[in-house]
Amino acid sequence: MTDHPITMFGPDFPYAYDDYLRHPAGLGSVPAAVQGTEIAIIGAGIAGIVAAYELMKLGLKPVIYESDRIGGRLRSEPFKDGAGAFAELGAMRFPPSSRALFHYLDLVGLRTTGFPNPLAPDTPSTVIELAGQKHVARHKQDLPPLFAAVERAWSAALAEGADFPALTRAIRLRDVTGIQRIWHRLVETLDEESFSGFIAKSSAFRDLGFRAREVFGQVGFGTGGWDTDFPNSILEILRVVATGADDEHRLVIGGVEQLPRRLWARTPDPIAHFRSGTSLASLHRNVPHPGVARIAPAADGKIAITDRYGNQRIYSAAIVTCQVWLLSARIDCAESLFHHDLWMAMERTHYMQSSKTFVMVDRPFWRDQHPATGHDRMSMTLTDRLTRGTYLIDNGPDQPSVICLSYTWNDDALKWLALPLDERVRLMLHSLRQIYPDLDIAKHIIGAPITVSWESDPNFMGAFKANLPGHYRYQRRLFSHFVQQDLPAHQRGIFLAGDDISWTAGWAEGAVTTALNAVSGVLRHLGGTSHPANPDPIDRWAALAPVRLSE
Repeated sequence: MTDHPITMFGPDFPYAYDDYLRHPAGLGSVPAAVQGTEIAIIGAGIAGIVAAYELMKLGLKPVIYESDRIGGRLRSEPFKDGAGAFAELGAMRFPPSSRALFHYLDLVGLRTTGFPNPLAPDTPSTVIELAGQKHVARHKQDLPPLFAAVERAWSAALAEGADFPALTRAIRLRDVTGIQRIWHRLVETLDEESFSGFIAKSSAFRDLGFRAREVFGQVGFGTGGWDTDFPNSILEILRVVATGADDEHRLVIGGVEQLPRRLWARTPDPIAHFRSGTSLASLHRNVPHPGVARIAPAADGKIAITDRYGNQRIYSAAIVTCQVWLLSARIDCAESLFHHDLWMAMERTHYMQSSKTFVMVDRPFWRDQHPATGHDRMSMTLTDRLTRGTYLIDNGPDQPSVICLSYTWNDDALKWLALPLDERVRLMLHSLRQIYPDLDIAKHIIGAPITVSWESDPNFMGAFKANLPGHYRYQRRLFSHFVQQDLPAHQRGIFLAGDDISWTAGWAEGAVTTALNAVSGVLRHLGGTSHPANPDPIDRWAALAPVRLSE
């Protein structure tokens, strides 16, 4: 199987976006008569920037609206006077299985390096501290036998309850028939099942007892603990592990925010309609339009967009890439633009909270050896304390480096929400001092800390979506909205995109692929088509569409 790497190929919609992107025929074309048509793009995150970039290449004129800054949750915040040190406040680790995302990383010349996840090859050492017991490890075999037993139980639960070896083999081979045969059955049987319920019912975990499930929740495998995901649908977890999304993560050298910004400035060649040297930046005089206040239908089936200052423009089509809660909570969006079943899906969307706090330090001191134990002075740390996950970003010997003091989700993130930055840092250092009692982390801190709680940002209201049990039907409605031939005329021409529209919310790959779906929808809406040699997602919809559960 080494010749067939795992990729984010399905499983819900097994369409080869990477093949589509690299095909020499391109993504399609629009009639000459509509070239130059303005298309509204709401949001300049990676979904909005990719959609705008590809539409521009096809000769359409994207008009991007952004309420904050280019990049969205691809946000690399530099430390002031930090000699290039930065904090990845949003997405920070990217699996190579994200083939569409890496297409664009390669396109703009960005390089990656291994991310220091627990026990990853690029992680010098890992400390796992649970219930006051500290374990230092460089490899899995350095951990107590219970950890290996928990890992085996997880593998057994996947094989027993999800036909996992066969599913991953089908994904590796891009065996569409095999994927659909297995995945459609899993959707039908597991839609109402939570992650915690799935593992509790497995014979392997049942035999090990509650303590094993507790350890799995606190430590997990890959990126760390899983218990903040326990209330979510098991289908969400299966999508992650079956497509390699939680494995072999990469860190973008210099910060991932460079990706949307480089696409913003890039001058594609070839390009239709526009003169050579055109970029998204040049089309916008280097600044996106202000954030959107209202979306409404206009005459002749067009879309009226009003910005925050009351300026209105009319568009033949629009792509909405902001998180869907904003369409009812922050943007005055006409209800008639979407069917009530789609509004229900948007309102039922469940977002994960997420909090991160970073400090810049004078050097990667954690590589120093403890004189008594010979261990690293500090390690990548997983704990059941408030900090949960602490990550060490090494920028080179004697260079300012970065510690993510705490990365937390859901309930753990809410514990930080009301606290100001200095109090967050104080409590985090206190927790880490219990694990490293003779290490003074504070003396190495330089500059001002950086923190984020995505649920408190009015432009996001959460970090990313994670479907709850029973939400499959809602997700299918959101994802399939780009296929509009059966919609009434007054609901066509507005398209949803972004990671919360995708089946892989929380991963930039989902934002990229739904942007490509929306591009194909806009092309059809304006009378364009894909190239016969390169079928687009709409061409393949009938054969690959996600299974439809009974309503």
